[in-house]
Amino acid sequence: MKNTKSIIIIAMLLFIQVMRAQVVITNTRMSFGTTGRIGVGASPTGEGNMWKPLNLNGQGSLGGRMEQVDYMDLLPALHFTPMIAGRDCTNVTFQVRLGMYSQNGQFMGNTSTRTMSGLTFILPETYIEGKNILGSKWSAWAGVRFRRYDDIHISDYFYFDDHSAQGFGFSHKNTEIAMYMPANTDSAGVYPYNYAVNIGNSKNAVIRQRQAWVIEHSIFSKNGSVLKLLGEFHHVAGTSEKATIKYAADNGWVIGAKYNNDIKTALPGSFNQFSMRYGHGIANGGDNGTTYTWSTYGAPDENGKYTNAYSFTTVEHFLLNLSRKLSLNGYGVFTKSKGGADSDGKATYFNGNQIYNRKTDFVVGMRGLFYATNWLHLLGEAHYAIRKDGINPNAEMMKFDFAPTIVPLGKRDPWCRPHIRLVFSLARYNDFAKNNQYSPWLQINQKQWGTYIGVKTEWWIF
Repeated sequence: MKNTKSIIIIAMLLFIQVMRAQVVITNTRMSFGTTGRIGVGASPTGEGNMWKPLNLNGQGSLGGRMEQVDYMDLLPALHFTPMIAGRDCTNVTFQVRLGMYSQNGQFMGNTSTRTMSGLTFILPETYIEGKNILGSKWSAWAGVRFRRYDDIHISDYFYFDDHSAQGFGFSHKNTEIAMYMPANTDSAGVYPYNYAVNIGNSKNAVIRQRQAWVIEHSIFSKNGSVLKLLGEFHHVAGTSEKATIKYAADNGWVIGAKYNNDIKTALPGSFNQFSMRYGHGIANGGDNGTTYTWSTYGAPDENGKYTNAYSFTTVEHFLLNLSRKLSLNGYGVFTKSKGGADSDGKATYFNGNQIYNRKTDFVVGMRGLFYATNWLHLLGEAHYAIRKDGINPNAEMMKFDFAPTIVPLGKRDPWCRPHIRLVFSLARYNDFAKNNQYSPWLQINQKQWGTYIGVKTEWWIF
C-alpha cells in the first residue's frame, strides 16, 4: 500500500513538472484552399460531338491543357506557432489534400459517374512539417505530400524535381535530404511490381518497395537567381527463395541542375527557367506527362535489370510581362529515354507484355495574353509536339487555342484566378499519328483535324 501511494505521489509530481514545462500553443489557425478545373465541351467534327483531349499519347498535358478533364482539390490545413519562454519558435503545419477526378468525363452534378468505377479520390498530401525548429535553421517533415516546385502551367508539367510521394525529410538552410517510398503496383511500365511468396502453404502478394534517397541544394545569388542541384539514389531489393518468381535487386541514380533567373521587363514577374536532368538504371522514369524518376521506363534486360537504362530531359520555360497589354509564356521540352533491354523497338516486360523500350519527346509551345481590359483577357496558344516510340516514324501534332477569358478579380496578371474561358482548340496531325490513333481524340476519330469548343473555369484559391 505504501509503495502504491509513493508511486502515485511521484507520478503527480512528474505530471506537475511536465505541465509547467509544456509548450503553449498560440495563434492557432486553420486555412482552406482549393484548386481545380471544370467545364463543358464538344468536338464539332468528332463522333457524336464527344470531346477528348487532343494531345499526343504518352505526353499527358504537354501540348496544352485547354481540353483537360475536370478535377478538383480541397486543401484544409492547421497552422500553429508554439511559444517557449515567451518567444516565438517553430512554425508547424498539418496539411491534407483531397483530390477528385473522373476517367469517364463529368463527375459533378447529376451524373452516373459518382461510383467507385467512375470517380477517383486521392489523398496526395497528409503530412506534418516543422520549420525553423526552436528558432534554428533546421526543419523536418514526414508523411505524404505534393513535393513539387516549378511547373510549365500551360502544360501542367511539373518538371525536374517532382517528388510527390510518401516519405520524410529534414533540411538545414538551403540543403534538404529526403527519403521517399513510392507505392506503385504493376501496370503498363510502372515499377515496382507485384509478386507472390509461399508462406505456410499459401501464396501472399508482395510489392517490391522502392527507396529513393534525394538530396537537393540551392545556391542563391545576389541578383536573385537560384541554382538548384539535385542528386538521387534508388534501390529495390531482390526477392527471397520463398518468392514464386525471382527478381534481382536493382539500383539507379539521378543528377541534375535547374537555374531560375528573374528578368527585368516593363512589369514585374518575368523569369527564365532552364533545367537538365539525367537518370540512370531504375531511376530513368518520366513519361505520359509525369516526371517521376521512380516510374521506370522501358523493359528490363535478360537478367531482369535496368543496368543500361537511361533518360535525359531538358526544359526551357520563360515568362515575359512586356507591358500592361501583353505577356508571353513559352516553353520547350526534350526527353530521350531507353529501357534496360537492348532493343530499340519493343521488348518483353516482366508480365510478358511487349512494350516500347525507347522513346523521344519534343514539345514547344507559347501562350500570348492580351489584356483587352482589366477583366477581359484574350489567351492564344500554339503548340508543336513530336512523339517517337521505338523505331516508329514520328507522330506529330500542331495545335492552336483561342480563349477569351473573364477574370473577375480584374488584374492584368498571368496568374490572376479564377478564370472563366470560352475555349476554341484546333489540332492537325500527321498521317502516322492519324492512322495509328496517337491521341485520345483520334481513338474515336480518324481525321487529320481535331476540334474542341467549350466553356471552362480554372481556379486556385488559398
